[in-house]
Amino acid sequence: MTIDQMLENARAQLTRIYAFELPKALARGAILVDIRPQAQRAREGALPGALVIERNVLEWRLDPTSSARLALATDHDVEWIIACSEGYTSSLAAASLQQLGLRRATDLVGGFHALKAAGLLSIGIRAPHFAREVAALAAL
Repeated sequence: MTIDQMLENARAQLTRIYAFELPKALARGAILVDIRPQAQRAREGALPGALVIERNVLEWRLDPTSSARLALATDHDVEWIIACSEGYTSSLAAASLQQLGLRRATDLVGGFHALKAAGLLSIGIRAPHFAREVAALAAL
């Protein structure tokens, strides 16, 4: 199997999200996850409101049965939208999450660059989960 075939197989199991669909997905409770490494985020820019989880620990943080899971990983029905730089690594990562039983995991077509081109880089700060986290931090 080639990487192109692997990518095609991964995407065949996903209902991928386009940048223009992201606001509606976030409004319904989806959680945007930026898996770009720190060096890439520093070079390209931040994705405000996205949950930053580097690719190497993604499955451990989002699997609700993992002892290393995040509090937001409450069950297998959470809608995770994975974003990378251009939408390649995110497809493989979302397919891996689906293999763990996270049936609503998907990725963002075109990744960070698609959001930037659409003028939607800050859309994540309007997400309900982000507002809850900010309010919780403000209460400390």
